[in-house]
Amino acid sequence: MIKEPYKELKPNQLNITPLLQLVIIFFSIFFVCIIGFFIAQGIITLLYGSQTAADVSSFNLTNPHVKSGLWILQIVSTTLPLFIVPVVFARFIARDTPDYLKTNFNFPSILFLLVFSIMLFSSPVMEVLVNINQKLSLPTPLKTVEDLMRLMEQQAQKATDAMLSMKTFGDMLFALLVVALLTAIAEEFLFRGCVQTILVKWTHNAHAAIWITAILFSAFHLEFFSFLPRVALGVFFGYFVVWSGSIWTSVWAHFLNNGSAVVITYLYHHKQISLSPDDQHVFNYSSYAFSLIIILILLYIYRNIALKRPMFDF
Repeated sequence: MIKEPYKELKPNQLNITPLLQLVIIFFSIFFVCIIGFFIAQGIITLLYGSQTAADVSSFNLTNPHVKSGLWILQIVSTTLPLFIVPVVFARFIARDTPDYLKTNFNFPSILFLLVFSIMLFSSPVMEVLVNINQKLSLPTPLKTVEDLMRLMEQQAQKATDAMLSMKTFGDMLFALLVVALLTAIAEEFLFRGCVQTILVKWTHNAHAAIWITAILFSAFHLEFFSFLPRVALGVFFGYFVVWSGSIWTSVWAHFLNNGSAVVITYLYHHKQISLSPDDQHVFNYSSYAFSLIIILILLYIYRNIALKRPMFDF
């Protein structure tokens, strides 16, 4: 078991219970995102007019300015708040930025290579989870809720498709910057940084904190039909941080996950590859088994190197 020992408060720390910390951070996210939404709408209105602002809200993709408006909305109402809130929380509320954000580089650089390998070999396992998730359905009394969730995901997919309609190499680099790098930093600071740290302090059990954080991370995206694979990713990210003691291992993993989707989408739309980013039937059962075995081996190696344990320490 990985257990978090009780720690005495540092002189500058506030004695705020973990539950209250979670309430503060999630309320802050909600509040700042709403403010960001109205600021984004104001920016879109100033740049392109009120009609474009309305079309962005309704995902009217016939308006040529909607794509730019969606990027503004994404950055101002989501990416920036998700970055600002954990940074402000760690610095001014928890008053312990190193412990909450874990922005140190005190880990072996080979962990980056191991993270890359784990993310590379995880594709078949993620495909299995996606296919299982797609077959899940809510009980009959909740059919209306399920239909609403499907409609919301279809609308969100339209927005994503519009934003990732990359005509030039520069468009791809911009998408990599926002969707892959900035989003990875913001979401990891929030979830594997603040939320997971709070839950470790609350439960005194890193395993519980990792899994609860992964579930919250997946639920936050409001995408029921990709819930399971995102939980699995959250678990990977959580262990990367707990074992290494640094947020940058999970940021790197998150960047690889998002960035690969951006690059594959770009290459597919430009007919450089035949693999569609929407194809969820690429691998076979042998690939699934091989993927799982390799991932477990790589995670074992990662853990032992990160914790400086003997390679064959069971």
